[in-house]
Amino acid sequence: MGPYGTRASKVEYDRLIAEWLAGDRQPLLSADANDGQTVAELLARYWQFARRHYRKAGKPTNSIHEIRAALRPLRHLYGHTRAAEFGPRALKTVRGQLVDGGLCRAHVNKRIGIIRRVFKWGVAEELVPPSVLHALQSVAGLQKGRTEAPDHEPVGPVDDAVVDATIPCLTPVVDDMVRFQRLTGCRPEEVCLIRPCDLDRSREVWEYRPEHHKTEHHDRKRIILIGPQAQETLTPYLLRPTDAYCFSPSESDRKRKAIMRANRKTRVQPSQIDRSKPNAKRRPGDHYTTKTYRGAIHRAVELANRQRRKDGMEDILPKWSPNRLRHTAATAIRKRFGLEAAQVVLGHSKADITQVYAERDIDLARRVIAQVG
Repeated sequence: MGPYGTRASKVEYDRLIAEWLAGDRQPLLSADANDGQTVAELLARYWQFARRHYRKAGKPTNSIHEIRAALRPLRHLYGHTRAAEFGPRALKTVRGQLVDGGLCRAHVNKRIGIIRRVFKWGVAEELVPPSVLHALQSVAGLQKGRTEAPDHEPVGPVDDAVVDATIPCLTPVVDDMVRFQRLTGCRPEEVCLIRPCDLDRSREVWEYRPEHHKTEHHDRKRIILIGPQAQETLTPYLLRPTDAYCFSPSESDRKRKAIMRANRKTRVQPSQIDRSKPNAKRRPGDHYTTKTYRGAIHRAVELANRQRRKDGMEDILPKWSPNRLRHTAATAIRKRFGLEAAQVVLGHSKADITQVYAERDIDLARRVIAQVG
């Protein structure tokens, strides 16, 4: 760094420390050392970055699980290969491994995109030569009908008849969650996290602004409009602390047990009055997650189908998930009011839309929700 105590040595020292901090305190490698590092070493450094980057509300997002699954075959096949020597042929080999694993075409393309993203990050950190990323970008995605990877049916709306047949088997809280989501077209995670403090009830059409949402990292605002029917569904859940979640699994469990007790035909024995385990490892949480919300619906579908088989009915309900309710709402609004109205209500506007256009859209959405919500 130069002669001890000189200004030049101190400037060089400050530069090295700044690079070390910017690189998340990872060892500083020379250009020659970078050329010699393996794919496994690159993945280890990227994983440290990903665990910090893919977080929302202080918790890891689902992207972390997808990244781990995408990088596992890459590390298994080419962990000891020099990152600078990883090329298109190797990427195609990893892709073939994913296809052989039974993944659908869209999922394979998504995971290959994640691998490219790792090398793009490596280029930005000067860990991988830019020529490596340029070569990997030449590998085109799998095309429909030209690969052995299967194509799954795209997610579409769920028929109202299927939802109506499932509702009797839902708990009262999940029943209201389904009704609310079907009326507003919000995402499953948005109905799970609604709180009284997130609502603006100063207008005829209420506005729900989630504290966290899917596109907040793009600096996008999210406003969910709540019409009269959805307001009626939500109102009983607003009599609670403003920062408490409206739809609570613990509350749902209490209501479920109360209904079971009311329907009992025999007297409740003293030993059955309170059978909760004080030291249970798993207790109902204060709010639903997308996983528990989806699981509650799946269990209701299974219960409804068992009853249908018992009654001798051949019409079995298909398993459906709450994300399809958003598609159902979009389809209904589009049929009645057009494509633009559906895009506005569901928050599908593009990032480059002007503020004037956004104001016009929100007024249109209010008129739509006032009639259908």
